Amino acid sequence: MEIKEIINKQEWEEFIAGCMEKTFLQSWAWGDFHVSLGNKVWRFGIFHEGEMIAAALTVKISAKRGSFLLVPHGPVVNSKFKNQNVKLLSILLEKLKDLAKAEKVDFIRISPIIKRTVENTALFANLGFRQGPLHYHPESSWKLNVEPNEEQLLDGMRKTTRYLVKKALQDKDIEIIKSTDLADMELFYKLHTPVAKIQKFVPFSLDYLKKEFSAFLQDNPPSHKASDGRSNIVLYFAKYKGQYIATSFEIFWSGIGFYHHAALLPEFHKIPVSALLQWEAIKEAKSRGCKVYDFWGYADPVKNPKHPYAGPTLFKMGFGGYVDEYVKTQDFVISYKYWINYIIETIRKVRRGL
Repeated sequence: MEIKEIINKQEWEEFIAGCMEKTFLQSWAWGDFHVSLGNKVWRFGIFHEGEMIAAALTVKISAKRGSFLLVPHGPVVNSKFKNQNVKLLSILLEKLKDLAKAEKVDFIRISPIIKRTVENTALFANLGFRQGPLHYHPESSWKLNVEPNEEQLLDGMRKTTRYLVKKALQDKDIEIIKSTDLADMELFYKLHTPVAKIQKFVPFSLDYLKKEFSAFLQDNPPSHKASDGRSNIVLYFAKYKGQYIATSFEIFWSGIGFYHHAALLPEFHKIPVSALLQWEAIKEAKSRGCKVYDFWGYADPVKNPKHPYAGPTLFKMGFGGYVDEYVKTQDFVISYKYWINYIIETIRKVRRGL
């Protein structure tokens, strides 16, 4: 096996299109987004007998608490070579250790996309990784198979969720609007900001959101047939009696739809627009030939009822589906400065109730 940097977008996207376990965090567009933020990016491919069998988008993150190399939801591995995970991770780690030394970072962080099992977790421990104190990207997600027809999808919903969707569809005061206009990020941000204040989390800046939107908007024409020539990113807005009250930020990439960001003005929480926004996005994913709709982020509402994501998870579960849990965030220590980051993130985790 050998590892080398990939510079051809089509080669990258076509490989990932053939893999099952993946998220848009390993897309070419996500790398471009990080470049727009001023971060260094590398796209590594691992090859066996000339065939690409794994991919690992890697980003250098520089922060006051320390700098590190991040592999977000990677590496992505061809399912035929899952039994080679030990060797694949070993090769990737050696490459990242060399890069870490050259870039003078304090640690390597991998947010794995492989399923959370004792055996898979041990793969990382045996290579010298330790569990990170705080996740950088979701460590589990609620997903829905959207291959059944619409009637079957409705039947698979929780009774109350199905009722809310049908009620919203019949309400003439509710209007759903789709947009791929960058200028509409201003409206998204206007709706998102007050919700962040109430829920006490630090929202992404407007500049950050615009750059993310632009990276996927410029990703057209998409290389994957499931996108069918349409934009890989869509903003949904819900109006009630002429007023914008809710929004969602959706990504459609490589045969999967992703529910990435959303907001509902709290004074309108009794209006069932959130359920309708999701239903419209699910139908959009289905119309594009997607097989899965990823609700992005999960916290068990039974085991962790006080978790800040417990409420949103209950909402997502109402549409039917299943949980997909990944190996938890893994850190490989390079410098003693890692422990400064470790302490800061541990404090943040406690404060956030995670």
